[in-house]
Parts: sequence; C-alpha cells; structure tokens
Amino acid sequence: MENKQEKKDNHKHKISKEQQEIEKLSLEKAELTDKVLRLTAEMQNMSRRFAQEKESIYKYDGENLVKKLLPIIDNFERAINMDDDNLTDEVSKFLSGFKMIYSTLISELQNMGIKEIDAKGKPFDPTCMEAIMTGNIMEEEQNVVLEVLQKGYTYNDKVIRVAMVKVNE
Repeated sequence: MENKQEKKDNHKHKISKEQQEIEKLSLEKAELTDKVLRLTAEMQNMSRRFAQEKESIYKYDGENLVKKLLPIIDNFERAINMDDDNLTDEVSKFLSGFKMIYSTLISELQNMGIKEIDAKGKPFDPTCMEAIMTGNIMEEEQNVVLEVLQKGYTYNDKVIRVAMVKVNE
C-alpha cells in the first residue's frame, strides 16, 4: 500500500516538475516573443529614420552651394540697380549683359526650388525675417515691413537666409 502511495507522490511530484518546466518555458517564450517584437519595431523605426534622412539629404542637396551664391546675387542686384542715366553707352551695354546673366541665374535657382522671401508690406515674421531697423510711419500698420535691406531666401520651403528688414513701430 505504501508503494502505491509512493507511486502517487512520485507521479504528483513528476507532474509538478513538468508543470514548472512548462511554466518556465512559457515565460521564456513570452520574453523572447517580446524581444523579437521590440527588435522588429526598432528596425522599422531605424529604417523610417534612414529614409527620412535620405529624403532630406536629396531635398536639400545643393544648400551649401546656394548659400555661397547668395552674396553673388546681392552683388549682381547692386550692379543692376545702378543709375542708368549717368552711364556711357559702353557701360550701359555691359550692364545689360549683367542683367541677362542675373536673370538666367535667378531663373535656374528658381527651378532648383530657391525662392525669395516676400517681405515688403507684409507683417513681420521672425521665422524668416530679422528686424535690424525700425521706422514710424503713421499711415502704415504696426509691425509691417517697411523696407527690405537684404533679401531672404528659402530652399524647398526651408529658410536658408532670413530677410533683413526695417519694421514699422
């Protein structure tokens, strides 16, 4: 009879060990499943960030070149805005050549996504304008740009140079 009881106890003990082993394996499986899900999510996030960075690099590929060209454009504009009345025919022809070069350069930059920030007469916007002077004209609204002292530009909707402006107080 004792033998039967021992067999029962051994059987219960064996079942208990098997049950513990099953629980342990289930817990390990759950941990591994969680780890796989986390790694998969991390890989997807890395892939998405990489694609966004790649897109940004392509979108703003020529930004450094454009920044270097902006002072040249400023100089072209200064030359073009010279007083035509006091110029000789030879200098006037030279200036018309400058104007052709300037218009071609501006056209190509616009094709690349470069746009001038339209500021004059607009409300002051600190995200794309820098107020370096103020004025006080009663006929104008407050906080309106009176004069653009240096043009600002965007490149594919990113501000690459803020406009330097005079703002009405």
